[in-house]
Amino acid sequence: MDRCVDVTGAYSAQMTELNISLTAIGLLWTATDFIAKGLVHGPVEEKETDVHSIPNQTDGENEEEQALVISDSVNDQTPLINVVDSDKLLFSVFSLLQKLGADERPEVRNSAVRTLFQTLGSYGQKLSKSMWEDCLWNYVFPTLDRASHMAATSSKDEWHGKELGTRGGKAVHMLIHHSRNTAQKQWDETLVLVLGGVARILRSFFPFLRILNNFWSGWETLLLFVKNSILNGSKEVALAAINCLQTTVLSHSLKGNLPKPYLNSVLDAYEFVLQKSPNYSENAASKVKQEILHGLGELYVQAQRMFDDSMYTQLLAIIDLAVKQAIITTDHFESEFGNVPPVLRTVLEILPLLCPTEDISSMWLILLRELLLYLPRSESPLENEEDESEHTSDHIPDAHVKIKDDIPNGTTSISLSKVEATSLSSGSTTALTEGIPSYLFAEKLVPVMVDLFLQAPEIEKHIIFPELIQSLGRCMMTRRDNPDGALWRFAVADFNRILVDDVSRLTLNGGPISSISKPARTRIWKEVADVYEIFFVGYCGRALPSNSLSLVAQKDDELLEMTILNILGDNILKSPIDAPLDILQRLVSTLDRCASRTCSLPVETVELMPSHCSRFSLTCLQKLFSLSSYSKETNHWNLTRSEVSKISIMMLVTRCEYILNRFLTDENDLGERPLPAARLEEIIFVLQELARLIIHLDTASILPLHPHLKSGLAEEESQDKRPHLLVLFPSFCELVVSREARVRELVQVLLRLITRELALEKVSLAS
Repeated sequence: MDRCVDVTGAYSAQMTELNISLTAIGLLWTATDFIAKGLVHGPVEEKETDVHSIPNQTDGENEEEQALVISDSVNDQTPLINVVDSDKLLFSVFSLLQKLGADERPEVRNSAVRTLFQTLGSYGQKLSKSMWEDCLWNYVFPTLDRASHMAATSSKDEWHGKELGTRGGKAVHMLIHHSRNTAQKQWDETLVLVLGGVARILRSFFPFLRILNNFWSGWETLLLFVKNSILNGSKEVALAAINCLQTTVLSHSLKGNLPKPYLNSVLDAYEFVLQKSPNYSENAASKVKQEILHGLGELYVQAQRMFDDSMYTQLLAIIDLAVKQAIITTDHFESEFGNVPPVLRTVLEILPLLCPTEDISSMWLILLRELLLYLPRSESPLENEEDESEHTSDHIPDAHVKIKDDIPNGTTSISLSKVEATSLSSGSTTALTEGIPSYLFAEKLVPVMVDLFLQAPEIEKHIIFPELIQSLGRCMMTRRDNPDGALWRFAVADFNRILVDDVSRLTLNGGPISSISKPARTRIWKEVADVYEIFFVGYCGRALPSNSLSLVAQKDDELLEMTILNILGDNILKSPIDAPLDILQRLVSTLDRCASRTCSLPVETVELMPSHCSRFSLTCLQKLFSLSSYSKETNHWNLTRSEVSKISIMMLVTRCEYILNRFLTDENDLGERPLPAARLEEIIFVLQELARLIIHLDTASILPLHPHLKSGLAEEESQDKRPHLLVLFPSFCELVVSREARVRELVQVLLRLITRELALEKVSLAS
């Protein structure tokens, strides 16, 4: 047998005919298949057998038993060989295959590499510990070392194919594919095969191999090969090296067979290669980084039970590094067409996978704060020192958090003291997205970030809530400089989403959870009021340049404005929220300021106002009526609803009085000229709504009426009361002389309602 193996090896190494070498390698595989059937070892239990342990061949009974044992593992028609010969012959074949792995002919060495690793993968379970140690240190790692060395040092000169003949006096050569036209590229192919073979072995036998002597040393050697291959190899080699690591850690982390030091070493390797600059083209480097990021996402999903605070922090640091590099090297030509760079697209894909587990729930703050750094930043603090001093007491007491007040934008932040020592965001406080036109990355990041926020635990969610509101507010403000951009639109939609979610949970739970302090909730509502005030008054319902948006886009923006208005007027202010009284005052005042746009403009300017501006102003006015109204069918008339109605009725009465008086003044100033349609539409709307409006007795109690009128209202049992009309009675009296017939008719209806309100109807009937 050993002579057969040697002869077959000689035929494999001969340089005369390629097909003879390939056929001989095939025979070596066949020989290996035969030899392995005689192995009785296994990785679980090692059975050392030498020549002295074989039963005496002169004893007929023992000889028969020996034959029966071996016949169980060997085909009956094949000759029998003893175990010692099997070990020796197998190593002979491995030695031949390893030498052939250095053959100058790519086809021969690639075939030998495949055969070597297929043999180890197929029959590795029959190899003993000592045999595996010999295989790793004498065959596997030397093969990897040689292939890596040759791939790095081989010639890059392009080859010309074999001359096939001539045509027109010129030589005609066989074409060689561009991926194989240099010695280095062909050695790269061999190295890819070796890395794939190593991955197969580790995937199948890692739990057994890691208990071998010095395996950790071998693992570190492999990591060096992988890092070198990623940094200095071709794209194909780099991807194969990443796959070699990924295959191992993914296949064993879920089963619990991967000790934490191995997982740490993989994270260290990825961090190291991302910190270095790859030596290949930017497109290839981008593909490699994408593969690493995908690998990190898969790794966390499979092994998240093994991640502690330190490992999770390192994971985020690696992703942060990839984001910064991608933003710095962004292809602005691609970005101009609205395409997010591939690496950043990959980051967006893996972020939803990175939800911290219950064991590391405090990492939610680190994750979300890291994402907030990629959104537009404020040039100046949004809050003054007084606000900062108030915020220091707004936090939830918890053993694992501490207060920091050195975060940008004047916000107080809570973070882990351990993470503070290894800050993720060093050097990240600038607006990274400035490197990408139109904030492309931020546009895609906002929905992903809000999805993550909504999954966070309640305590962590309330800590980060104000900072998230601030950041979304800054995104919404980009409408001023970039009305065509999508960032402000995404921010508005997600701002609505998180507020609706918060209000829904308050309604469902009957208020905030007990562990959330009142100052913390107050701070949240303060930020919400800031965003509504700035965005509504400064950006909603405003006229835009006619050429800035298409008609369809204008309709979409108007619909978005109406949506955020409805969320405030119908969802938030009518729900039992825990906002303090001054915040409710600000929110209603914001609606009133927007409702005043049509009536506050000079009559000459009203005609120039776009229709969508007057519609928005009118809708805000309608919200004031809605918040002030009450009916028997009104559900959930709660304390907050009552306070809002009191605030709203006072602002509404003042606003209506101004509109009525301004209308009469403008009518007198215009003389015979007609009033602008927007102004006329506004006053008709006000008069109609005043006639429909019915308010609660508690709401009526704060109206500026004579005490006798108030006491009379209190004695009435009827709920259909309109005492607000009494406040506006002087203005109605002035409008009876209006030139507009429709206005006079509506004023007449209102005066009749006042008559009924004062019970004068009964007096006239009695007389």
